[in-house]
Amino acid sequence: MTTPAHQAHKTLAAAGLTEDEAARRLVAHGPNVVRAQVRTPVWRRVLAQLRDPLILVLLAAAALTVATGDYIDTAIISFVVVANSTVGVVQEVRAERAITALRELSAPLARVVRDGAERPVASADVVPGDLVLLAEGDIVPADGRIVEAAALLVDESSLTGESVPVDKPPPAADEAGPAVSAGTVVARGRGRVVVTATGADSATGRIAALMTTAPEPTPLQHRLVGFGRILAAVAVVLCVVVLAIGLVRGQPAELMVVAAISLVVAAVPESLPAVVTLGLALGARRMAQRHAIVRRLPAVETLGSVTVIATDKTGTLTEGRMAAQLLWTPRGEATVSGTGYGPAGHVDRGGSVVGPEDAPDLAELLRAAMLCNDATVRPPGDGGAGTDGDGNGGDEGTWLALGDPTEAALLAAGARFGLDRSALDHEMPRVDEIPFTSDRKRMTTVHRCPDGGLRVVCKGAPEVVLTPGILGEDTPDRAGAAEYARRLAGRGYRVLAVAAADRPGSPSPRQEWERGLTLLGLIGILDPPREAAAAAVAACREAGITPVLITGDHPLTASAVAQRLGISSAQDDVTTGDRIREGSSADLTGARVYARTTPEQKLDIVQAWRQAGHVVAMTGDGVNDGPALHRADIGVAMGRRGTEVARQAADLVLADDNLGTVVAAVEEGRRVYANVRRFLLYALAGGTAEILVMLLGPFLGLALPLLPAQILWINLLTHGLPGVALGAEPVAPRTMRQPPRPPEESVLGAGLWPRVLAMGAVITAVTLATGVWAHETGRPWQTMVFLVLGATQLGVGLGSRARPGTLANPFLLYALAVALSLQIAGVYLPPLRELLGTQSLHPADLGIACALSAIGYAAMRLLSLVRFSAGPPPRTPSRSRIPAPGPAAAAGGRR
Repeated sequence: MTTPAHQAHKTLAAAGLTEDEAARRLVAHGPNVVRAQVRTPVWRRVLAQLRDPLILVLLAAAALTVATGDYIDTAIISFVVVANSTVGVVQEVRAERAITALRELSAPLARVVRDGAERPVASADVVPGDLVLLAEGDIVPADGRIVEAAALLVDESSLTGESVPVDKPPPAADEAGPAVSAGTVVARGRGRVVVTATGADSATGRIAALMTTAPEPTPLQHRLVGFGRILAAVAVVLCVVVLAIGLVRGQPAELMVVAAISLVVAAVPESLPAVVTLGLALGARRMAQRHAIVRRLPAVETLGSVTVIATDKTGTLTEGRMAAQLLWTPRGEATVSGTGYGPAGHVDRGGSVVGPEDAPDLAELLRAAMLCNDATVRPPGDGGAGTDGDGNGGDEGTWLALGDPTEAALLAAGARFGLDRSALDHEMPRVDEIPFTSDRKRMTTVHRCPDGGLRVVCKGAPEVVLTPGILGEDTPDRAGAAEYARRLAGRGYRVLAVAAADRPGSPSPRQEWERGLTLLGLIGILDPPREAAAAAVAACREAGITPVLITGDHPLTASAVAQRLGISSAQDDVTTGDRIREGSSADLTGARVYARTTPEQKLDIVQAWRQAGHVVAMTGDGVNDGPALHRADIGVAMGRRGTEVARQAADLVLADDNLGTVVAAVEEGRRVYANVRRFLLYALAGGTAEILVMLLGPFLGLALPLLPAQILWINLLTHGLPGVALGAEPVAPRTMRQPPRPPEESVLGAGLWPRVLAMGAVITAVTLATGVWAHETGRPWQTMVFLVLGATQLGVGLGSRARPGTLANPFLLYALAVALSLQIAGVYLPPLRELLGTQSLHPADLGIACALSAIGYAAMRLLSLVRFSAGPPPRTPSRSRIPAPGPAAAAGGRR
């Protein structure tokens, strides 16, 4: 029965809206854009930077120095705070600008009918009720219902994850037409659509609404918050202890207050925020050089602590384009090599490259597949509306496909075999056809042969083409073909059967065309894995990271891709969206492959892994990936073929869509975290030594081992340029052969605290021993303590290098040399001597002090060698570790 809504659609199909009505609806419904994120003002970004716990400690220390009139220290601390906040804000703003430059509207223009005439309008101006015209290559601008269609096929992979385009038949007289969604692409045919929803009300907008929660702190931020609280408490206690000891021993109250504040500054590694920011910024810059845009700076470090990578399939692990890889005829099988839709590649049978003269059976199969075909492929630079398989127009070196990607794959296979599609069309022009529909599951074309006869070609699903009604009762190869098709389908291939027959030149009824055909063969088509994907998965597994596959595609296809890439083995079960919905898959973390999932279920899967204590990275490119990208600890979106929803939800955008960059980001993240710990060892060991010297010195006859100005000078030189330079250390060897650190591990965990105390004890012992010796021999002992304490810390810094004995990170070598020179200058330059209260040393005493500082270097290298010889921490067995795939899986399941 025809409803009023159906009748309204049919009326609109004639003339569309009027311009006045469209303008009124635009005001009522708003522009056809997904809710844009509000740009964060600069002042709010600065405030967020100042909320860092360590920054708060520094601000408190700065306030104390102002209260005591120590304006030099106030200036030093203020400079660190301003520099850190500036770098963080600048990086966020630059990343936002880069994303803005990358952003492209899903459909910049749409063709609509208004006032009875066709006209182009901006996609943002499309309103509900508009009559939109669609053709091959167009991007659907809004949700709608089809009112007219002719062989319409729509690629919905960006929304559903399904790699095979969906047929959209014309509506029946008394029914609503099939639905189309915003952001999907017309692969073939044409149609007319009445818009039903725009902007936030569309399918894209509803998925975007799932991404409204604020991003949670990263693992490094969690660790630094806890560390900052502990450090602040310890600093306050030490301040009180030193102040009390000084007052009890009769030191002036004002001097001891300044000394106590100086020790607080020494205890707090005020360069830590700068080291963290520098490390993250360098990581972001390295990523940018490799075509990855970091939208939020802490994302670089977060990847370093990832324990699970949940990845989409279509376009992320796979090329996002179909490829005909296997051919079968009654005479045998063959394989097709090559990538994309270009002619580069060949057909191999029995280990030899074959062409039309060598394999006439394959020639007949591929000629038929190229004739019964509505797609076209265009060479690089030919322009026009098309797709490179990623949903984009491609680049200068990419062959473009216009039409059904499956049919484009057949054209590419024929070209690699040596056939010319243009010559075939000229030799055997098409004279009639029966289009493909989802009900028929086949397409049939009729061609005029050079001798005047007709060639009928039919291609379609094997379960349809291999029936007796089409091939005839006495076809000898039907059973073998059906079995081969079943095996290919079980390995994730989409299988097409091709049949043909010659007819007399006189016309015959259409119902007779698809009877008595001869089977030519089968073609196995697959969205092939990306070349870099297998290496990226292997690198993740070597680094102790568990890869899992989450897709909206068919379970067999998902399982086949996962086995090819080493994500799962043949024994692993595939969890489907239906099982999740029914509750039969109780433990969502027990699977490695999730198929036929909805955006909401992707969200649940990511959350389940996070609740199990894992740090989850999610990669994807489609609208359906947006919520999971937003919910994951770090979201990684593809920049070229990625949708705007995915890019806005992600922390990291891969502008070149190279999955290997994700592995590089993991390495960068681990480098950043290792450098933070390296700096903490260096800075806290020095701070510990300064405090111990001040606490123990009086009991060894050194009344006041260091003056406040000397403490601040040592702290400035050691925690300044050398400390920041440690944040630029290169990645250490074997970094990617270590398991991920436990998510709950403290930033000072994994044995860092004992190493800090050990190195602090070494520096303290060397310094106090020197001071006592100088005091007993009548030398200027306070100056010796000042010089040795600073120089020994610099020796520890030199021994902290990730790659000692190389010229890697020369900035650290320069910084240490400059710091040592300034330390010595504090002893010999009159203005500095007066400021610091030091005395000139005899050259021999200077040599002794510098020689003793080498003990710090030796102790640090010895500590590193002992830890290295002990080997990496053992990998903890868990459910996230799976056995490597067997030979069949590693070979992609090929026979």
